[in-house]
Amino acid sequence: MAEAHQAVAFQFTVTPEGIDLQLSHQALTEIYLSGLRSWKKKLIRLKNGVITGVYPASPSSWLFVVIAILATMYMRSDPSMGLIAKIQEHLPVSQSLSAQCQTVVSAVLFSTLLWFSLIFTMRMCLKQLLSYHHWMFEQRGKMSNTTKVWVALVRIFSGRQPLLYSYQGSLPNQPVPAVKDTVKRYLESVRPLMTPDEFERMTSLATQFESSLGNRLQWYLKLKALWASNYVSDWWEEYIYLRGRSPIMVNSNYYGMDFLYVTPTPIQAARAGNTLHAFLMYRRKLNREELKPSRVPGTVIPLCAAQCERMFNTTRTPGEETDTVQHWQDSDYVAVYHRGRYFRLRMYSSSRPLSPREIESQLQRILDDPSPPSSGEEKLGALTAGDRIPWAKARKEYFSLGVNKRSLDCIEKAAFFVTLDDDEQGMMGEDPAASLDRYAKSLLHGKCYDRWFDKSFSVVIYKNGKIGLNAEHSWADAPVVAHLWEYVLATDSFQLGYNEEGHCKGEVDASLPRPQRLSWDITPECQEQISQSLAVAQALADDVDFHVFSFRDFGKGRIKKCRISPDAYIQLALQLAYYRDRGMFCLTYEASMTRLFREGRTETVRSCSNESCAFIKALEGGEGVEVCRRLLRQASEKHQNLYKHAMTGAGIDRHLFCLYVVSKYLGVDSPFLKEVLSEPWHLSTSQTPVQQVELFDMVNHPEYISCGGGFGPVADDGYGVSYIIMGENMMNFHISCKHSCPQTSSHKYGGQIRQALLDMLQLLCPDQREPSRTDQSQTKKDL
Repeated sequence: MAEAHQAVAFQFTVTPEGIDLQLSHQALTEIYLSGLRSWKKKLIRLKNGVITGVYPASPSSWLFVVIAILATMYMRSDPSMGLIAKIQEHLPVSQSLSAQCQTVVSAVLFSTLLWFSLIFTMRMCLKQLLSYHHWMFEQRGKMSNTTKVWVALVRIFSGRQPLLYSYQGSLPNQPVPAVKDTVKRYLESVRPLMTPDEFERMTSLATQFESSLGNRLQWYLKLKALWASNYVSDWWEEYIYLRGRSPIMVNSNYYGMDFLYVTPTPIQAARAGNTLHAFLMYRRKLNREELKPSRVPGTVIPLCAAQCERMFNTTRTPGEETDTVQHWQDSDYVAVYHRGRYFRLRMYSSSRPLSPREIESQLQRILDDPSPPSSGEEKLGALTAGDRIPWAKARKEYFSLGVNKRSLDCIEKAAFFVTLDDDEQGMMGEDPAASLDRYAKSLLHGKCYDRWFDKSFSVVIYKNGKIGLNAEHSWADAPVVAHLWEYVLATDSFQLGYNEEGHCKGEVDASLPRPQRLSWDITPECQEQISQSLAVAQALADDVDFHVFSFRDFGKGRIKKCRISPDAYIQLALQLAYYRDRGMFCLTYEASMTRLFREGRTETVRSCSNESCAFIKALEGGEGVEVCRRLLRQASEKHQNLYKHAMTGAGIDRHLFCLYVVSKYLGVDSPFLKEVLSEPWHLSTSQTPVQQVELFDMVNHPEYISCGGGFGPVADDGYGVSYIIMGENMMNFHISCKHSCPQTSSHKYGGQIRQALLDMLQLLCPDQREPSRTDQSQTKKDL
């Protein structure tokens, strides 16, 4: 193979005259440049490690402290109150230095100790400041004097120009709530979902747990909170994600969509060229910590960035009992799948990243390659889509040696996975609504074998230039991936762009080696396991009922004019729609982040509350408008408080989950915890945040609207709902359920959501006129 020969730096043959050594200058040059790139990255990491390690001070501040101490001593004053003299007495080299040199060295050592003490003090002060959360519960526009002082202090102690990970050492640890508070909140959350007898029984179990076993389990949990960075996250990753033995496709992985109305180029290889180059640009910023630290929108409060560390060069490795997440420091290539074949595409040449035009050229070579897949290769990816135990056994038996191991290592160690899909997707054709549904299902599961679901994320580029993303969930949550996806979409269209023919800009180095085709030796026994995994995955994929729609009658602009939170408004609409669809209330899950704390991930907002149920009963029972409006506002305020409590570490479900894990370690049984953890979430919801509004002007470019992303249903008889609020006048919804449940229908529920949104607006703002024809035509023009 030509690729293999190019990778050899030297060859030699033994002849009667001796050894004939043949060096490949090109290979040696590549080795040198690759090593140079690696050392540059190490030096950058070292430099950033120093800057982050002394934050909120700066390395240059050390020199300022040293000069200040020396200047004070020059003025015949001792700022150390005798400590410099004590240090001078114990200097190990005091005999070889003059008295003046000894004094200077002692002063420098004292200055360094003083500098580190100041850094530690500043960091502890910032940590205490970031532990203050009362600001979140104040009314918008009515900031107390305490909060004003707090904001000023946070700005002072935050330093200047922090790097991505600068705040990590200053973030507070997630607090452990009191058992009695968690139990009280839990009982309040399930009160509207139970009959009086059921609630009395649950109250008895909760009281018994609180007065006996709960305090014992809490003691262990507090001990862990003192020792670990976060008392929840490691157990959450292990027991909720990695120990799951069912398929991660549909059940765990989620997806992100392309622009809704715009396809920058219809050329598949060109769109892939810009997209992959944008990913490399983001990774470069990530490695250099040039990305700005994420903050709570509209505030100076930083969010934890720990999840960003495993974004690239990461894969989930199957195990018989539990999976593991493996991360490599660097990878200079991506793995590409096209028509049943796997390729290794190097993304660097001579230590520089390939240009978009060069990536396009390389991918076009793959698209034009007529070679067929080898035996068993085409559907190999189905192993990652099926049950985890068969995949773990197959990996150990068939992929632990030889060519299969080398090729599998190539996929798993790649920066990320790329699929060049032969299908066309997006909002198109005579039935754009149905096309969006097909688009969502394609990104969620594809053909069940043309994605590598174990990779941290897989990029999908369709034949008509549409793109999408499928992400594995264990290593990070959706907002982190959404930040990356926003950057890629904006960079592709507004920074890189295309020429008049729709190709990537730039020139091509004709000497680039062709992408390397991966080789496999798939035995008949392994092929049988692939077929079994594919059958499991296909049955799961066929059962998914998906509906995606855009709501354009109004958006958050109109909702804010009614003086209500847009997220609370949508959550109430989802519950109203569910009640109309199923005739009952249900346990409702809304994801909330806890990244105010170090290594924080998510918490559950139990959106179905006594207040929300009272509002829905009043509205559906025909109560007066004023009564319903008052109850709606009360339900909205309650939801906002629940969300704020979840964000600030006072949630319910993560605490109970960790108590349950401790009980299992201790070998004790808790009927209360067992029942709580077994309750199904019939309505699982999540909002996709828009985090980087500065990337492009949505007002002047309203057509560049992302459709957001979605996930599969959590319960067999429930719904999964993801939504994204785009600009002031649009909301997109992604609804999933299962065909096998006769009580659920994604399209029917979508219709109920649309009607609930309209009914609630009419209730809140009855005087607001319907959009006129002029308004509607302008809206269509904008979109």
